[in-house]
Amino acid sequence: MRVLLIHNRYRMEGGEERAVAEIASLLRRRGHTVELLERASGGLSRERAARALLRGGDQEAAVERAVRMLRADVVHAHNLHPRFGWRALAAARRQGARTVLQLHNFRLYCMIGVAFRDGAPCHRCRGRDTLPGVVHRCRGSLPESAVYAAALATQQARLLGLADRLLVLSEAHGQLLHAHGLPDERVTVVPSFAPAPVERSRAGDGSFALVSGRLVAEKGFDTAIRAALSAGVPLVVAGRGPDEQRLRGLAAGGDVRFAGWVEPAELANLRAQAGVALAPSRCEEACPYSVLEALAAGLPVLVSDRGGLPEMVPPSEVLPAGDAGAWAARLGALWSDQQGRRSCGEAALELARGKFGEDRAYAGLMAAYGA
Repeated sequence: MRVLLIHNRYRMEGGEERAVAEIASLLRRRGHTVELLERASGGLSRERAARALLRGGDQEAAVERAVRMLRADVVHAHNLHPRFGWRALAAARRQGARTVLQLHNFRLYCMIGVAFRDGAPCHRCRGRDTLPGVVHRCRGSLPESAVYAAALATQQARLLGLADRLLVLSEAHGQLLHAHGLPDERVTVVPSFAPAPVERSRAGDGSFALVSGRLVAEKGFDTAIRAALSAGVPLVVAGRGPDEQRLRGLAAGGDVRFAGWVEPAELANLRAQAGVALAPSRCEEACPYSVLEALAAGLPVLVSDRGGLPEMVPPSEVLPAGDAGAWAARLGALWSDQQGRRSCGEAALELARGKFGEDRAYAGLMAAYGA
């Protein structure tokens, strides 16, 4: 097949950029012709971004030209705001391409994408009613919040109407979006896929628990720190972010090491030395790479009961978000059982090879593409 991927890169890049690159690589390895058309929000003036958002995109000519030159069978869209918008899908359809829209987060209706505020999941904006985001100034300023609210409300129905197929990363993610207007009959669940798994788990020999990601309140790293201190388990925190100073204060005097932002190879080395990974998110993450990478490294992973996280691990490893006592109890029990950690690590590898392996992801993509 001939596939055109389109994506508007975020000002603060993260997992979605990685997902786009990995899907492109997977398709090429399986013999398909793939091209990537990207635009970047970084460096784009807020005035120009606002105009593109309110118009529904300003790149329809570029999309139409790319589809025509590639003779694309499928246009697989990821983040479309602000440069692509609904007009990009309309342009793809005019050239006869099948359109697939992948929803990595809640930006269909949430102007900050994560659907989180005041310490908890937030779904005050419902479907095309985005006024609460203006009231709470979720974009920081009233004018920018108003622009996003108007643009998302205007574009939502057109985006959904112009997508032949909609991809979500977990069943829970799909159910949450369905409550905001996502049509179930056109939805396919295709989780992100794990990197190549290690041959065997070394979790039984690990010397610390590991939590990694951007240090922001919605990730719940304070729960990880409190649990580790209570259970007497050494903890390594890999990442940087605006919540770092508060987290360092919580960890003061305990066996907690802040590794800062680390290169992927160094993070892989940390996982190889760890005995367990933690994903204590307070927000409703769909399918985070931090969990996929830990599974592929043969690590038991404790996750919160939010979003798609419970779908990624055995039920015994799902814990109430924010309940540091429950986290400390499970972490302590796992840490004191070396053989149990090793067995849980081997089960993690089976998940990485099967449920989150690239073969299953590829099959899901082909189904969505109509192959």
